[in-house]
Amino acid sequence: MAHAQDDNSLNQEKPLLSLRQKIALAAVLGFMALFSLTLTYFSPTLGHFLLLGDHSDRQTVRSITIGLDQLQVEENAIRFERQRHDGKAMRIDLALMWPEMRGYDVADRLRFDDASQTNRLIFIQISQSTMSQDMSGRVAPIYTQLFDGAPQQGPYGLTIHRLKPGSGYDGEILYTAHRPGNADYAIRCMDAPKLEDQAIDDCQRDIHLGKDLSVLYRFSAQNLADWQKIDDAVTAYVSKRITANANP
Repeated sequence: MAHAQDDNSLNQEKPLLSLRQKIALAAVLGFMALFSLTLTYFSPTLGHFLLLGDHSDRQTVRSITIGLDQLQVEENAIRFERQRHDGKAMRIDLALMWPEMRGYDVADRLRFDDASQTNRLIFIQISQSTMSQDMSGRVAPIYTQLFDGAPQQGPYGLTIHRLKPGSGYDGEILYTAHRPGNADYAIRCMDAPKLEDQAIDDCQRDIHLGKDLSVLYRFSAQNLADWQKIDDAVTAYVSKRITANANP
């Protein structure tokens, strides 16, 4: 009976936490305190970093050579982190606010991150030309062979050309417009029947600039009414940043 009482006393007096558990708990509490201190000290910088994501708000100018052309491009306009460096590149991708034609800024981050506002962006891909003609130049020799039926009057002074099924452009239509003194404007868009089906980049057009650059740009069909302004703005933006021929 006495032994039973002694056993009960030992069980009652057994510590709730072992030494190992106490050490582990102390380590966790210490880490939490250190993390809290670090967060407090670096909160402005950390918060800024979290807001940026893969974007950059730095306006450092990068000198980039693509083929025969050299460009000076602000870092906050370059879409992907891996492309934000000086030197040679196969291509660079840009994302600009429309109509401002400016790169990323924390104050305007929702224009880049909020799905309801990203239709107000223009995406530009700059690479070395692989074709002798840009989209306007390809209308007569290529696209006219793929037209399906008679052209139709479209919106905003554009003409609609539907493309044959199986032509490689299924679900797309070609818009053209006559431009006195210039080649006809041409742009391909997805044939979205409803506004809610339109994407942020469902229209695309490519132009030739510089010595040997192909500039492909994409935007939402919701901005198609501004087609001429957008074309002029993209041309001016890229042309201004072409500084010299890398290999004259």
